[in-house]
Amino acid sequence: MSFFARFSPFFGRFTLQCFFLFLLSGGAFAAAAEGEALPDHDHLPAHAEEVFNVLGISITNSMVMVWVVAALLIIVAQVATKDLKLVPSGVQNFVEWLVESLFSFFEGILGHKLAARTFWFLGTIFILILVSNWFGLVPGIGTVGWELTGAGVDSHDRYRPFFRGANADLNLTSAMALTFALMWFYWAFTEIGLKNFLAHIFAPKGEFKGIVLVLMGAIFLFVGLIEVLSIAVRPVALMFRLYGNVYAGESILETMSVMNVPPLLKWLPPLPFYFLELLVGFVQALVFALLCAVFIKLMCAHEHEEHDEHHGDEAHGEKPASETT
Repeated sequence: MSFFARFSPFFGRFTLQCFFLFLLSGGAFAAAAEGEALPDHDHLPAHAEEVFNVLGISITNSMVMVWVVAALLIIVAQVATKDLKLVPSGVQNFVEWLVESLFSFFEGILGHKLAARTFWFLGTIFILILVSNWFGLVPGIGTVGWELTGAGVDSHDRYRPFFRGANADLNLTSAMALTFALMWFYWAFTEIGLKNFLAHIFAPKGEFKGIVLVLMGAIFLFVGLIEVLSIAVRPVALMFRLYGNVYAGESILETMSVMNVPPLLKWLPPLPFYFLELLVGFVQALVFALLCAVFIKLMCAHEHEEHDEHHGDEAHGEKPASETT
């Protein structure tokens, strides 16, 4: 089976998910209090700033950035799959390497069957976060813009950059985290069923009888309530971890760029942090996708581990251990 025949569902869902996420990427946290930004835009505001308004809908600079990144990824995916060759080259070769490497990585965590089912989400999330993080470091992002004029414009909030790092806005990170939370419940219910889902959280693990069963049942009920709290906190932790790291990094770069140094040396203070943020952008994309995969595995992977082990033994001409005893 050819590579793109194997992964063709991924590219269609990749396009749809990029489109869906950039629709969700703005609005809830975009509004800013009047006068919140400092003069001369000498720091990165905690909120996204409105670039223009369409029919009462606020279009922020972070939303525009997500649209640009999503459009670029969609174009690359379409170009890579437009003229397929048995011996790939150029864009097709790069995309094949990237997608196959990512699939092998998640397959090692989730097993083949579960990885094949969830890869469209995990692969898209990793690529979107990575490219968004790196695009936020392109010179001019967050600094090139225009100055608002007019009597009603506050003097502290005149400057508006055209673009803002996408993941330095809580809208995108929350959209991805909440989308994952919904998909996690869907995958859990369809893989193990509602009964096993509840048993995995609340039921005693092991064989108990009599008073010990009652005692352990009470203990595991309490542990299950803690697990429910943990499940509820996961999307919150995902969104704030990514947002906090990216926002902090971009804030450092912007602060370094306005240090009191000669104009010809303005580029020097942020330079070491710039290369550090390239690494941080990759690490944060990997951590977000990796945690999503681990959360899926903790709930869904039990049956697939047994299936993959059985499939692997048959592939090597061996009988499973249960058949040899």
